[in-house]
Amino acid sequence: MDDTFPDLGSLSDVELKDVIRQLTEEETEISYRRRILHGKIDILRAELVNRLRHQHEGGDMAITGDDVQRLTDILASHQPDTSA
Repeated sequence: MDDTFPDLGSLSDVELKDVIRQLTEEETEISYRRRILHGKIDILRAELVNRLRHQHEGGDMAITGDDVQRLTDILASHQPDTSA
């Protein structure tokens, strides 16, 4: 097996249960963090939509060429350029 994963055959029942417990706790923590991050992302997206709506009502262009390029990069699984 991979170096980061124990040799299952060498573990006692107690050790195996302990590894299961540790990984379950880690998964629970990661899932909680993921839900928090998704909530923050949803709030930020809602704010952006609200701002774009107000800009559009004020006569500003709601979507720019940069927005289209960023969306294209996201859909193509490229990392957006954050140097700007």
